[in-house]
Amino acid sequence: MLDRSIFFVKERVAILKLTDTYDILDPVTGGQIGIAKEEPPAWAKWLRLVVNKQMLPTAVNIYEDEGQPPVVSIRRGFTILRSKIKVVGAGGKQLGYFKSKLISIGGGFNVFDNANQQVAQVKGNWKGWDFKFLSKSGREIGSVTKKWAGLGKELFTSADNYVISLADGAGAHPDLSALLLAAGLSIDIVLKEGN
Repeated sequence: MLDRSIFFVKERVAILKLTDTYDILDPVTGGQIGIAKEEPPAWAKWLRLVVNKQMLPTAVNIYEDEGQPPVVSIRRGFTILRSKIKVVGAGGKQLGYFKSKLISIGGGFNVFDNANQQVAQVKGNWKGWDFKFLSKSGREIGSVTKKWAGLGKELFTSADNYVISLADGAGAHPDLSALLLAAGLSIDIVLKEGN
């Protein structure tokens, strides 16, 4: 799954839910290539009924197949002003982390590798659901958007369906691909979920 460069993420709709589940689809065929499940601690799940969930710890596990171990995990602790989100690969290997910007028009956060070096930033558009992944030098290495000209265009009618697109060659680097996929999901979980 992490050798791909385009992911269509579709949140599963439910009337009353305490956690989110996302289908990760191939945008060309519509076939499922993975699933992301929010799996917070049980106490935090129920505390969401009275406390803003953006402040509580959570974990999102990304699976290729539901019965298998996760290929990537996204973990966030308690948050007050700035979120720090850890990204862990298969076998528990830490791939890096994100740190939200204190002040950012449109939202965004910095992406760090396992050696605490900033490798990218996620920069939002204040008008809506368009985000760019920018390398340290400012080159665009990916994007998250609701605008898509491919098959299934009619499906993009809510903020919970979006495309994560990586620049050519990003799929050749599975750790970078995992960080950018996790960053795309983190936009929904950290920046936009409460909006």
